[in-house]
Amino acid sequence: MTNEVHLKKFTPYQVLVIVMLGLTQFTVILDFMVMSPLGDMLMKSMSLKTSQFGFAVSGYAFSAGISGLLTAGFADRFDRKKLLLFFYIGFIVGTFFCSIANSYHTLIAARIITGLFGGVIGSISMAIVADLFPIEKRGRVMGFMQMSFGASQVLGIPIGLFIANSWGWQSPFLMIVILASIVWLIVLIKMKPITAHLKVQTDRSAIKHLLHTISKRNYRIGFLATAMLSLGGFMMMPWGSAFAINNLKITQHQLPMLFMVSGLSSLVIMPFIGRLSDKIDKFKVFTIASAWMIVMVLIYTNLTAIPLGYVMLMNVFFMIGIMSRMVPSSALVSALPNLQDRGAFMSISSSLQQISGGIAAGVGGMIIYQKDKFSPLEHYNTLGLVIVGLSLICIFMVYRVSKMIKLQQKEKVKVAEVQLAEV
Repeated sequence: MTNEVHLKKFTPYQVLVIVMLGLTQFTVILDFMVMSPLGDMLMKSMSLKTSQFGFAVSGYAFSAGISGLLTAGFADRFDRKKLLLFFYIGFIVGTFFCSIANSYHTLIAARIITGLFGGVIGSISMAIVADLFPIEKRGRVMGFMQMSFGASQVLGIPIGLFIANSWGWQSPFLMIVILASIVWLIVLIKMKPITAHLKVQTDRSAIKHLLHTISKRNYRIGFLATAMLSLGGFMMMPWGSAFAINNLKITQHQLPMLFMVSGLSSLVIMPFIGRLSDKIDKFKVFTIASAWMIVMVLIYTNLTAIPLGYVMLMNVFFMIGIMSRMVPSSALVSALPNLQDRGAFMSISSSLQQISGGIAAGVGGMIIYQKDKFSPLEHYNTLGLVIVGLSLICIFMVYRVSKMIKLQQKEKVKVAEVQLAEV
């Protein structure tokens, strides 16, 4: 593609859409991410085993996965704005239930409800991005949207931890409810209907549409790549705060600063990686980032007690690898589906992502062992080795996705040339 395409600016409305989708992603990601820094607090206050906390995390993921599969068949039959508003209000209600949970079982129930709605929001957002932005711009869009991950660490998690330390672990969820309610109103008022996909729909039923989407070989390869990426990503994440506190000897009051610094690094690196992904081969960016992450995983999972400054630096390096994989891989996978299949593809992809994440959290809880709630986590380095193996498989899977997209683009060029010659 030419530099003119790469350098073309977003329209004011496109910028508004990116901001709105970024804010919805921010609240959904924060709702999930806040479980990690609250992990040590939850395990101590409720006397939970690592396996029980793993289930608290995976309960959200499994329900989100089921919801994605149930939604896939009719995801392309509605205005994407209305679909986003429906599931987002359900997410807000579920998060409110988390804020009033007073036992382990009520927390699990609330997390399942939140997952049923929240788990689909990411796929709807991805479908909207794919509808409104061409592949040549999508790396930048993904870069800005993935900034919500960093923003949740810079703003959401430190503030949430401060609130949790002052008023209890339930209070961050109430904070998310208030913020998400404001975002819901902004989307309702400002976002235009997104209905272009409705013009190319067939009369097949929801079940047939789901089966049609699953039956396509190139889609299945994309699904598998997404699942493998999630397995590696979710396996370590839930234990971040517990490892920092019990193994690296970070205090509960130092934890917000640790998340803030690593989040700031994400805010800096995401737009850069997005632009880089649009200018050079996305698979190359993904491969370099994966190699970097593998090195950091091997180092980080074998750390013992070190000064806070070194822990912050290691977290920044670690975050650079994780985030730099997400942008190019998301942009590549989003390019696979046709317009009429996009909602279903994104829903299934999101479903597999959540289910894989739930499996990863559960497996991680079984690999890691803690003698009591104040002892160091054991076998964390074993978990790191598993993640390294999964990362190598991911490189191969994303390579296959990249190869298919290049073939699709060549076919589109040939079709365009034939049509032009006929004219």
